[in-house]
Amino acid sequence: MTKVADNINPDVYEKRADRELTRADYDEEVVDEFDEREVYDLIRNINDPEHPLTLEELRVVDENNVRVNNLENTVHVYFTPTIPHCSMATLIGLSIRVQLLRALPSRFKVTVEVSEGSHMSENAVNKQLADKERVAAALENNNLLQIINQCISTF
Repeated sequence: MTKVADNINPDVYEKRADRELTRADYDEEVVDEFDEREVYDLIRNINDPEHPLTLEELRVVDENNVRVNNLENTVHVYFTPTIPHCSMATLIGLSIRVQLLRALPSRFKVTVEVSEGSHMSENAVNKQLADKERVAAALENNNLLQIINQCISTF
């Protein structure tokens, strides 16, 4: 059965010029800007792997050690382990990095580093956290990924 239009010959009007969208209008990307406080809020409740406390409660992370550059799409977080020989520094850094990679738009390049002078193996930890292949390999380890997920879980 064919449906017959109610109005076979409707009046047709010209479109308003200010309503016409160009290809450029569709291509424009809406950019949601982030600030240091928003990024800090994403990481402050990460659980410490050794203690039943958050990184905020242990002052491992601090809003003053978060840098966001929306123009360059970069986020840089410095964290301070509780002791200079903390064996969990890399795991803490990985937890911060994973949380930010999961929560921030993919346009951001995330860098996580130990605060200068706060850890005996600062250079080695920073090198591990900056190496994309090592981070990817670490996240393929189910045991390590389970620990990271427990750290970043808010439940």
